[in-house]
Amino acid sequence: MVEAVVFDVGRVLFQWQLRALFEKLVDDPAELDFVLAEVVTEQWHFEHDAGRPLAEMVPERIALFPDHADLIRAYATRFNETIPGPVPGSLAIVEELHQRGTPLYAITNFGDEFWDGFRPTQPVFDLFRAIVVSGKERLAKPAPALFALAAERFGHAPQAMLFIDDNRANIDSASDCGWQVHHFVDAPTLRGDLERRGLLA
Repeated sequence: MVEAVVFDVGRVLFQWQLRALFEKLVDDPAELDFVLAEVVTEQWHFEHDAGRPLAEMVPERIALFPDHADLIRAYATRFNETIPGPVPGSLAIVEELHQRGTPLYAITNFGDEFWDGFRPTQPVFDLFRAIVVSGKERLAKPAPALFALAAERFGHAPQAMLFIDDNRANIDSASDCGWQVHHFVDAPTLRGDLERRGLLA
């Protein structure tokens, strides 16, 4: 039996792509590809997810890529523009689960400062009883310690919770920690799984 459903946020509930911001700022396709591959990369961004403050990251990156200083600053000040909108169909699932009384939680790899700027813009998060944010904990998925912290905070045994994430490494780690899991591909597939589990009609 699943007592609670636990969502990832990026690419499960909300689309996320650095390109969505930088294609507004860089006209040349080759230059845009360079920026995303070398300057403002997902790997570098992950340092903020894991707890490094922007006050350290941004000046350090500008020192490495001084010709791209304005773009690096835009990453820090315009991050919400890397989130074009919800993943189609996902928020409706959240709302239906809430209406059925299912306890909802989230575990997200999200920078502390960026979360503080994004969370207030999305009332759907009001439906969640608790959200574990990697940047605030300075501990990121797929670290087993983050799943242990979340289970303690959420108040349910891992085996009684269904964790939904698009990242295979995160899914595998949660499964190894005893959680039930769903590897997210799209909302219709998730809906089918939730129906088979009796969580949606």
